[in-house]
Amino acid sequence: MRRLGLLAVASAITLVLGATSPARALIVFDPNNYVQNVLTAARELQQINNQITSLQNEAQMLINQAKNLVRLPYSSLQQLQSSIQRTQQLLAQAQRIAYDVQQIDRAFSTSYAPATSSQSDQLLISNAQARWQNSYAATQDALRVQAGIVSNLDTNRVQTSALVTSSQGASGALQATQAGNQLLALNAQQLADLTAVVAAQGRAQSLEAAQRASAQDQGREQLRRFLTPGQGYQSSNVQMFH
Repeated sequence: MRRLGLLAVASAITLVLGATSPARALIVFDPNNYVQNVLTAARELQQINNQITSLQNEAQMLINQAKNLVRLPYSSLQQLQSSIQRTQQLLAQAQRIAYDVQQIDRAFSTSYAPATSSQSDQLLISNAQARWQNSYAATQDALRVQAGIVSNLDTNRVQTSALVTSSQGASGALQATQAGNQLLALNAQQLADLTAVVAAQGRAQSLEAAQRASAQDQGREQLRRFLTPGQGYQSSNVQMFH
């Protein structure tokens, strides 16, 4: 009986193996499954392409940021400072009555003060001479400042050309900004030169006007002394500086 049972089990196993072997050998094509696999692969490929594009954009952004941080290789600062210093030196070399409030106050309380009867003839003459010398020196100073600023024009022209070229060839925002700032500094320096010219010319004109006003006042005082009996005024001392 035991032997018969073993034979039955063996027979069953043989039948099962005989039934499953042909099923393994058969290949079945499922079009729906194939389409799904292709779509899945396409989506994965698209995701990879998107990632590559994103990395490329990030790389370009980093390159642009690096360009924006590059400093402008050209600087006009030293030339602008030199031009301003030359103009300042010319103004500082002003003769006699300089650009100083205390000096101006002292001069107008002495040389340019109204003529009075208590002043001697010699003092009137000395004041007239001082006023004429002030006007002469101021005119010379104004011409020197004008000459100095004219000499700055060629330097400014070279700097303007270089800065415009640098601005047009700027590789990033920082370079363009720096070029623009230097152009603004150049404009400020030119305005400073213009201010210096106006100041020097105005000084000369003001001293000339003050000289004429004082000369007229002194002339009236000299005429009064000449016409007043007993003044002991010597006509040989009459000197007018216009």
